[in-house]
Amino acid sequence: MNTTATDVSGLPKAQSWLNYRTIWRWHFYAGLFCIPLIVWLSATGAIYLFKPQIGRWLDRPYEQLSVDGPSAGAAAQVRAALTAVPGSNLHAYQVPLTPHSAVQILVGKGTEEFRVYVHPQTLHILKVINEDSRPMPVLLHLHGELLMGDRGSNIVELASSWAIVMVITGLYLWWPRQASMLAGVLYIRLRKGKRIFWRDLHAVTGVWVSAFTLFLLLTGLPWASSWGKYLGLMRSLATRTSVHQDWTTGRSSEIAKRVAMNANMPDMPGMNMSSQPITTAIGVASRDPYAPIDKLIATLAPLRLATPVLLKRPLQPGGAWTAQSEAANRTLRATLTLDGTTGAVLTRENFNQRKIVDRIVDTGIDAHEGQLFGWFNQLLGLFTAVGLILLSVSAVVLWWRRRAVGVLGAPLPSTQPRFSFGLLALIVAFSIYLPMLGGSLILVLAAEHFVLRRIPGARRWLGLRSEVDRGAAVVG
Repeated sequence: MNTTATDVSGLPKAQSWLNYRTIWRWHFYAGLFCIPLIVWLSATGAIYLFKPQIGRWLDRPYEQLSVDGPSAGAAAQVRAALTAVPGSNLHAYQVPLTPHSAVQILVGKGTEEFRVYVHPQTLHILKVINEDSRPMPVLLHLHGELLMGDRGSNIVELASSWAIVMVITGLYLWWPRQASMLAGVLYIRLRKGKRIFWRDLHAVTGVWVSAFTLFLLLTGLPWASSWGKYLGLMRSLATRTSVHQDWTTGRSSEIAKRVAMNANMPDMPGMNMSSQPITTAIGVASRDPYAPIDKLIATLAPLRLATPVLLKRPLQPGGAWTAQSEAANRTLRATLTLDGTTGAVLTRENFNQRKIVDRIVDTGIDAHEGQLFGWFNQLLGLFTAVGLILLSVSAVVLWWRRRAVGVLGAPLPSTQPRFSFGLLALIVAFSIYLPMLGGSLILVLAAEHFVLRRIPGARRWLGLRSEVDRGAAVVG
């Protein structure tokens, strides 16, 4: 059994480089800031785990259509979709799953994107919906950016960075120093009263979900507006080339892609993509820009790409078309370029041919979304989300039961906090990897030292020591 010397308060004395009371205090403040967002992210993330099942359920009215003859052709279907959204441009044609499935066509106008459901034979418009209004994209934006765009993404990133601190400090506080049994360490003691129950519920739940929580927090960072751009910048500096990342990094990144797609077809002067082929001054009709789609779909059919498959038009004059698998499991995806004239496949990039960083990030995203290894991945994510909610609720209960009236209830700071090169190196490393954490840490420390300690009411409420108290403690 390990023994640890304690001070008069019953807490362990300062260690050589980590002070128990200081770690507890930072754990408290990290939790105080993170808990509301942790509950929010857990609840929205738990639902988003089942995106494929929810998507199929929502689209079920458009998967068993009455079709009693050949389809009208992809080019005609695209024109019908563009007519349904006047002034729009083609973004992508989603290859139907079966001959009885509605054709889903993505069109855009300005900064907006619409999904148009077209009957494959009659060309009847079954549904038009703004992509930003669909249930799963709305849930994704609620989860990742609080429906606040890049500003919300930055808030989520900041909370995630401090949640990493919360988990790591929590593991340090949990680590058994005097325990000879597993009770209260790996399982909850149910017959020791409410105080022990809530303590055990918090500690035991925390240790069981900590590894999964850290994984989810780290794999969610590439989507964040600030950290995602930070990753792209670091990669560009390392390779000295422009880096293209196939995941969006915040709302502005998504909007920028839409705007690029909404430009008129460059090799069709004077023609908006949503209009019919125009007639020139000499009476010669311009070619149909959608005609290659039927030929390209015929090329894709025997390749059996993982569904759904999107066929995207070229952005440059004479450019190649792009066929992209958008499978929920990104490791199954492939990207092809095709010649619009001949229908031939020009290039193909499978997942294992991508850069190592992209493969690592995409695999992490797969596991984060619950799509890497089927239903067990979804259940593991659900287990983690429920555990985080229990962890948050128990933390609030513990805080409420222990705090004194009229104060925040934070653990008192150590009278003689110790720092070492190892601890400072750890803080610097975390700050480099998580820039928002580093910046906010500096702001918090500066506010505490230069402002909050000098305001008697704030100092008492937060449990801070004045400079006079600190000096007396050092002298004593």
